[in-house]
Amino acid sequence: MSRFIQLHTLTIYAPSNLNRDDTGRPKTAKFGGAERLRISSQALKRAIRTSEALRMRLAAHRGERTQRLGEEIRAHLVARGQSAKAALDTARKIAAVFGKLKPDGDANPAFIEQLAFVSPEERKSVFALADAVAAGTRKLPAKPDDLIKEILRKSDTAADIAMFGRMLADNPEFNREAAVQVAHAITTHRVEVENDFFTAVDDLKKSTEGAGAGFIGELGFGSGVFYLYANIDRALLTKNLDGDTGLAAKAIAGLIEGFATASPAGKQASFAARARASHLRIEKGNQQPRSLAAAFFKPVRGDDLLASSLTAMSDLCTQMDKAYGACFDTDYTLDVASGKGSLADAIAFAAKE
Repeated sequence: MSRFIQLHTLTIYAPSNLNRDDTGRPKTAKFGGAERLRISSQALKRAIRTSEALRMRLAAHRGERTQRLGEEIRAHLVARGQSAKAALDTARKIAAVFGKLKPDGDANPAFIEQLAFVSPEERKSVFALADAVAAGTRKLPAKPDDLIKEILRKSDTAADIAMFGRMLADNPEFNREAAVQVAHAITTHRVEVENDFFTAVDDLKKSTEGAGAGFIGELGFGSGVFYLYANIDRALLTKNLDGDTGLAAKAIAGLIEGFATASPAGKQASFAARARASHLRIEKGNQQPRSLAAAFFKPVRGDDLLASSLTAMSDLCTQMDKAYGACFDTDYTLDVASGKGSLADAIAFAAKE
C-alpha cells in the first residue's frame, strides 16, 4: 500500500473575492518577491468538508464543528419536560467535556468558548446520557472530568475529523492528528487586487428626488491561475478511522472530488466564481511528500498562464526526480485542455490501495 497520496491542481478563478482579509479585500501573499492572490487552507478545507461530494460519499460519517452542542442538549431536555434550570445545568456539565464553557451569565451559557469537532458517536453518546439524566436513571458527576472517557473517542467513524484533525486543548489525549495536509493556494503569477466601485438603486425612489444612488460601496477582487497542494497520509487516515480501510477509501474519494470541484463560499453571490480544476495530478508512493510550489517562485508570464504554469510544474517535477530520485511510485493526470483523464478514473486510482 502506498502511504502518501499527493494532490496538485491548477485551477482558474475568474474575478472573485473567495477568501477575504480583515478589511474585506482578497487575501494575498508575497512569494518570490511578487504579490499573489491567496486562498487560505482553512477556507479550502471548509469548502471541501461542506461540499456535496463529501456529504454524498460519507453520509453519516461526518462530524460537526460547533460551539453549540450544549445548547442543543439544553433545548432537547426542555422539550422533554425538564425545567430550564435543570436542563441548563445538565447541558453545561456535558458540554464542558469539549471545551471551556461560556460564563454562567453569558447570553449563551450552554455554549463553549471554542469550536470543537464532535463525532457522530460522541453526539449519540451525549444525547443518550442527557436522556438518561432526564429519565432519572442517571446522575451526572460534579466534575466533567469524570465524563471524559465515557464520551470522547480516540478513533471513530468521523471521516472529516480523521482527515483534518481535532484539538481539544483541555483533553489532548483525545486530539486527532490530521491525516490530510492542505497548503494555502496561491496564484502562479503576479497579481494586483482591483477595486469594484458599485452602486445600488432604491426601487421606490421617485425621479423627482434626484439622481443619487441609494447606496455606494467598494469591493476588492482578483483573478488568476491557482496552485493547490494537499497530501494524504493513508496509513494515519486508516488508523484514525479505527482500521476501517473501506471508509478510508470513501474519505479519499470524497476529498479528491471536493478538492477538484469545490470552491470557497466568499462573495459567490456577487461573482459566481464556481470553478473546477483545469489540471489535476495525483501521485502515490511511500517517499516523503513534497510540494511543487517552488515551480512558481518566479512568477509565470505569457499569454497563456495556465499552459505556462503547467510547464513550470512539470519541469520542476522532472528536475526533483533527477536530484532526489523518484519522489513517487505511480501517478495519474487529469487535464481538461488536452482531454486527458477523468475525475472518476482519478478517484479510482487514488482510492485503490
